[in-house]
Amino acid sequence: MLSFLLGKKSLSDSGLLKGAVDNHSHILPGVDDGVRTLEESLAILSYLEAQGVVSLWLTPHTMEDVPNTTAGLQARFADLKAAYAGPITLQLASEYMMDPNFAAHLREKDLLTHGGKRVLVETSTWSPPLDFWELIDTMIVSGYKPLLAHPERYRYMTQADYERLRSLGVLFQLNLPSVAGLYGSDVQAKAFSFLDKGWYCMVGSDCHRLKSLQSCFTAAALPKNLLKKLEPLMKGDW
Repeated sequence: MLSFLLGKKSLSDSGLLKGAVDNHSHILPGVDDGVRTLEESLAILSYLEAQGVVSLWLTPHTMEDVPNTTAGLQARFADLKAAYAGPITLQLASEYMMDPNFAAHLREKDLLTHGGKRVLVETSTWSPPLDFWELIDTMIVSGYKPLLAHPERYRYMTQADYERLRSLGVLFQLNLPSVAGLYGSDVQAKAFSFLDKGWYCMVGSDCHRLKSLQSCFTAAALPKNLLKKLEPLMKGDW
């Protein structure tokens, strides 16, 4: 009750999830460290329907430790679409770790893009690949648009690194658990700062489990000024 008196609301209570687009999730079953079964995927989709989400990007990991193939992910995606009869629009991309496996995908132009030529990429939370800037340049020269997943979580990145990425045209995707404080106060503060600067172009839940998704949407009380900044990012369909 105190949160409401102070003008704070959870994502679920704010109404921002009505008509929202979730641009990052791991609910394609049995392909990475996310959802394991079709039944759990369908349960999460049912929950998202109830929250008002209208479009969902499935972005399973592709990396050396999780060597998914484009054909394999497309086949599993077709299975999920055949089993799901609800109103949410499902779209498939992949979240690529910037490792030697990604370099091979890039050379072969074998990428599941996030609409158009956008490629969702990530690095380790603690350290970048040695050829990080080279990979960014290669993506751009090859005609792709780098879309950096959850930049607020990279503890090694400096302000200068973020500004350089922005100057190169790299897009930033915000994780909703970051603003909800589920990754800690340092990550949350960085996410708030980037929101204030207008650096994000889209948001995603990065959902791996139904319980964590429910916590993200309902547990945190967010101030009105933050919710206002989130609103255009929630509705944009990329």
